[in-house]
Amino acid sequence: MMRDNPRLGIGLRVLSGVLMAGMFVCVKAVSDAVPLGEIVFFRSLFAIIPLLVFLWVRREFPHGLATKRPGAHLLRASFGAMALFASFESVARLTLAEAVLVAQLSPIFMAIAAVIFLSERLTIWRIGGLALGFSGVIVLVWPELDDGAGQERLSGYIIGLIAAALAAFALIMVRSLNRTESPGAIALYFVLASMVGALLTLPLGWVMPGGWTLVFLIGAGLFGGFGHIAMTLAFRYAEASRLAPFEYVALLWPIAADLLIFH
Repeated sequence: MMRDNPRLGIGLRVLSGVLMAGMFVCVKAVSDAVPLGEIVFFRSLFAIIPLLVFLWVRREFPHGLATKRPGAHLLRASFGAMALFASFESVARLTLAEAVLVAQLSPIFMAIAAVIFLSERLTIWRIGGLALGFSGVIVLVWPELDDGAGQERLSGYIIGLIAAALAAFALIMVRSLNRTESPGAIALYFVLASMVGALLTLPLGWVMPGGWTLVFLIGAGLFGGFGHIAMTLAFRYAEASRLAPFEYVALLWPIAADLLIFH
């Protein structure tokens, strides 16, 4: 049975933001050298390791993978996989902070969808937090558009917006599935679906990674796997609309990465 624990849920969501930032740093580092589908494949493949460890620690492997809602898992995994492709493409076209900034529109979609599909309450405080976050995104992105962003950067913003909408629907499905399904199973089915989608891009051309490129690809998977576990557990303990305003804390880490790593 799912137990509400808002503080734990918020803490896990903030932790997932740190881990996901590590994943995006790894993705950005190889985005010019490795095809998108291959990046998604490695991210998904090596994410399986922490997910299987998580299931083993919780004594949910393999019986925890059983489900009575395969259709819901397929829908959630499909939204998540498409969001993953779109977000990585956005990272390749924009600076890391810009890509994550556009992704922060996802909580707006998520909070609205949670009210419509999950019958969650949208309090005045949550509305205020979301409005403040939305205003921040507009204030920071608008000067770039007003100055005439290049075609690649403009397409990066559009793809990032699509990724945010897809991610919102995926997270709503996570909240719904958490009522009956194992968090590890939810995450594992998602990475398996992403791997299948990535393999479909094999005819488009892949490269043989080595050295630091391979290290970053593996790191993307490990960071992404642990981050996904933390995110999935967060939605197990707190309402989606309560967690939504705290998504904006995730902006701190890619900004720091842009300054300190990518200069």
